[in-house]
Amino acid sequence: MKLIVGLGNPGILYTNSRHNIGFTAVKAFAKRNRAVLKRDSSVSSFTAKSRIANQAVIMALPLTFMNLSGVAVKKLIAKYKIDLSNILVVCDDLDLDLGRLRIREKGSSGGHRGINSIINSLGTNNFARLRIGIGRPEGDIDSADYVLSSFRRHEKCRVGKIVEKSADCLDAWLTEGLTAAMNNYNKKEQVE
Repeated sequence: MKLIVGLGNPGILYTNSRHNIGFTAVKAFAKRNRAVLKRDSSVSSFTAKSRIANQAVIMALPLTFMNLSGVAVKKLIAKYKIDLSNILVVCDDLDLDLGRLRIREKGSSGGHRGINSIINSLGTNNFARLRIGIGRPEGDIDSADYVLSSFRRHEKCRVGKIVEKSADCLDAWLTEGLTAAMNNYNKKEQVE
């Protein structure tokens, strides 16, 4: 069984924020696969189960808020008995230009508090993650304020394409494996 976890903050206030692009990508992937996300209090998440490319897949959106994402991920792993090699976490990344994707087998949190929470809860950084570039703020804007802000009008037209490309990457991870997804989606170009 595979687990795809989109990181974000629950609630309408955060729905269209940059920090929630992980949620948005996993929602789009679920919709593409006709999977319906439903609240599951036992794992503090919205979850959907599906069969994709002949594999059982759980898609999840933690309801614990970004900084406590690890609480939900640990519950998901325990409930569904998922091996760390079968997990992919989807999140935003300030250090990547808007529209650039980077999928990795493992690594540090890179300062991302949601990833850091997962590392702390699991006691390891040995899980794959797909980082979606949201770019750095211009000028004196605080990073915390920036990630919680909505995309600007001129960026919104690209966000749909970025989310679709992210869903394509999730498909590649499931059907072709991590190495193929890395080869196809870690290129320098970004979605225009």
